[in-house]
Amino acid sequence: MKKQKKLLLISSIGGHLTQLLQLKPLFSQYDYHLVTEKSDITKEMKKDYPVSFLLYGARNYPIRYVFKFSYNVMKSFYLFLREKPDVVVTTGVHTAVPMCYIAKLFRKKVIYIESFAKTSTPTMAGKMIYPIADLFIVQWESMQKVYPKAVYGGSIY
Repeated sequence: MKKQKKLLLISSIGGHLTQLLQLKPLFSQYDYHLVTEKSDITKEMKKDYPVSFLLYGARNYPIRYVFKFSYNVMKSFYLFLREKPDVVVTTGVHTAVPMCYIAKLFRKKVIYIESFAKTSTPTMAGKMIYPIADLFIVQWESMQKVYPKAVYGGSIY
């Protein structure tokens, strides 16, 4: 019997997580694990999904953000080694960037889905992950001008 691919799906909370969860119809086809930021809302996800949490870290508090980001990088490394994914799928943002680079370090596939909210300009995470993504998906055709190697996938909403 062929081994099922293991997906690690990662995103920040809010709209990025909402977009990532739109991929739920695919979950039954793969062994998967979700990673997002811990909050009162996301803690409830444990009832329905295999999920791990990173610290929530908004960049509007730069000093705290540096420490939280550093912690999240180390925890991402731990989660990657524990989960052993074949593919990392993300809708961004800052929470996901280290995990994507860790995946490439271990020669695993990275799939990035650019935010539905971006119709003509890139996200910072998109700019950082674009060079290493094995598949970079945009949700607006106009974004193919920004990311020439991207695949137009249409809306995931």
